[in-house]
Amino acid sequence: MPEKPNVLLISTDHWPASLLGCAGHPSIQTPTLDQLAANGTRFTNTYAECPVCIPARRTLMTGTTPRTHGDRVFQETLPMPDLPTMAETFKGAGYQTYAVGKLHVYPQRNRIGFDDVILDEEGRQVYGVVDDYELFLGDQGYAGRFFEHGMSNNEYSYRPWFLPEETHATNWAANQMCRVIKRRDPEKPAFWYLSFRHPHPPLLPLQSYIDLYRDMGIEIDMPYTGAWTQEENPCFSLQVDFDRGSKFSTEQIRGARLAFYALCTQIDHQLRVIIGTLREEGLLDNTVICFTSDHGDMLGNHNMWAKRLFYENSANIPMLLMGVKGDKRVGHHRIDDRLVGWQDVMPTLLDLADIEIPETVDGISMVGEEKREWFYGEVDEGPRATRMIHDGRYKLIYYGTGNRRLLFDLKEDPNELVDLSESIEHVDILEKLIERLISQLYGEDESWIEDGVLVGVKDQPFKPGPNRSLTSMRGAHWPPPPTSGMPQIEWYSADE
Repeated sequence: MPEKPNVLLISTDHWPASLLGCAGHPSIQTPTLDQLAANGTRFTNTYAECPVCIPARRTLMTGTTPRTHGDRVFQETLPMPDLPTMAETFKGAGYQTYAVGKLHVYPQRNRIGFDDVILDEEGRQVYGVVDDYELFLGDQGYAGRFFEHGMSNNEYSYRPWFLPEETHATNWAANQMCRVIKRRDPEKPAFWYLSFRHPHPPLLPLQSYIDLYRDMGIEIDMPYTGAWTQEENPCFSLQVDFDRGSKFSTEQIRGARLAFYALCTQIDHQLRVIIGTLREEGLLDNTVICFTSDHGDMLGNHNMWAKRLFYENSANIPMLLMGVKGDKRVGHHRIDDRLVGWQDVMPTLLDLADIEIPETVDGISMVGEEKREWFYGEVDEGPRATRMIHDGRYKLIYYGTGNRRLLFDLKEDPNELVDLSESIEHVDILEKLIERLISQLYGEDESWIEDGVLVGVKDQPFKPGPNRSLTSMRGAHWPPPPTSGMPQIEWYSADE
């Protein structure tokens, strides 16, 4: 066994921190992750610097913030920045490095430092690449059929997976990682990155996991809604989000949440196969395991869905860390409430492997003594631009268009039901957070400031436009669609 520890980094897409049994969720079934948390440390105050896929993954793989790596929007054809990646740094320290699943970089076959990548790009063939999951389906006799289920990658209708169980993207990714582990060089330590595409829509769990929830008689919890969502004139961005939420019936909401939870439990159970493989290969005691997600999903809370939001279900993400056997830096049965983000994953894993952290990294090790006093988040530019400052207890969410501020006391109000931005008792806290927010603004955000005062820009009305593409619905993929470079996601549609 190599002296250096192996490192297994597991990420998912759209998984909120609240959706863990060990976090006290009343419905979700996550026995594997609950035990993983008990075997190490669960970081409860972990946030997405930019809660949308591509910017988040640039942060994860470079240990930098959006300001450093250059994307706070979702730039699908933006190449990775010229910065040391996590894979390159492990590789430079003598590690073999392999990735399985969703990488979400451009060009799509860019390995960003990995020795090899077994790729699942969720059907983005319009950029000219047929990924390994699509090739696998073709080899099984299902070429181009993935989107025959009729569910979009960005909306919340659901149905059971319609092909054999072993062809499901979750099971495929887990199986591929087990093979990668078995095919390792026994004389070198390994850095493995497993990136599940789910529970990101399309909501296509196996029927057996839908049945599991129903057979156990589990009552699916329903969304909560803050009083502030009832204001008469919400700012532009809130109008967009409330419009999307207004389209769901109670039955549709319950069904979508059931399907989402089923996808989570399916991932949880597949992790058991990977952990079992590590154990039987004699690697488990010398492997660091980290489980996390790029962002969460509102799932109807506050009448909102999906991501690009700094409310808890979208921005607060799971972070579970299990060290090698006996490593007291991580310990076991620990809960840590320090403020951390995806920029901290790279320095943490390098720290645990005793590898020098590149000077370009913005993040800090989660197992070190240094802790941040506040956390800054940013997503989007233009009328949808949203910013966040979090001091460990109080969170300020700011919309530049409309100059809308929302302040929450997460200690007393973890579900963000009461906006304190107009509270006389919280004036000093609000001013302090606004001052900190102003210090972080750059680029077009500086237009929100006049004479040192945060004033934002004029609000604008939102009138829903047509959704002609059914939220970026995909079609038949055999033969593969032509290379077009068309945008893959329609976030919202507004009339001019």
